[in-house]
Amino acid sequence: MSFLPLLQAQSQQGEQTMLTVIMLALFIAIFYFFIFRPQNKKQKETQKMIDALKKGDKVVTIGGIHGIVSATKEKTVIVKVDEGVKLEFNRAAIAGVITDQTQSSKSDKKADESKEAKKEEASADSEKAE
Repeated sequence: MSFLPLLQAQSQQGEQTMLTVIMLALFIAIFYFFIFRPQNKKQKETQKMIDALKKGDKVVTIGGIHGIVSATKEKTVIVKVDEGVKLEFNRAAIAGVITDQTQSSKSDKKADESKEAKKEEASADSEKAE
C-alpha cells in the first residue's frame, strides 16, 4: 500500500520530463524554420547572383555605388562608374544586380506616390477654400 503514492510521483515526474523534451524539440524546430533556413536560402541566392555576374550587368555595391560591370576576375569585379572611371571590387561587395524590372517598379512606385501627394494637396486646397 505504501508503494502507490511513490509510483504516482514517479509517473508525474516522467510526464513532466517528457513535456520538457517535447517543448525543447519544438523550440529548436521553430528556430530552424524561422531563422536558420531562410538565412541559408538567402545566402545561396546571393552566392548564385555573385557567381552569375557578367560584363554589362548593372550593379549596386554594398556602399551604394551604382555602375556597370566592365570585366570580371576570379575574386573581383571591375565596375565602370563613369566615363574613364573604373573601380575594382571584391565579388562579395556587390549587393545586387539591377534589372529593368527593378528600375521600372521603383519608378512606378514614385509615380504612384506623386499622384497620391497631388490628390492630398488638392483635397487640402479644397478644404481651405471652404
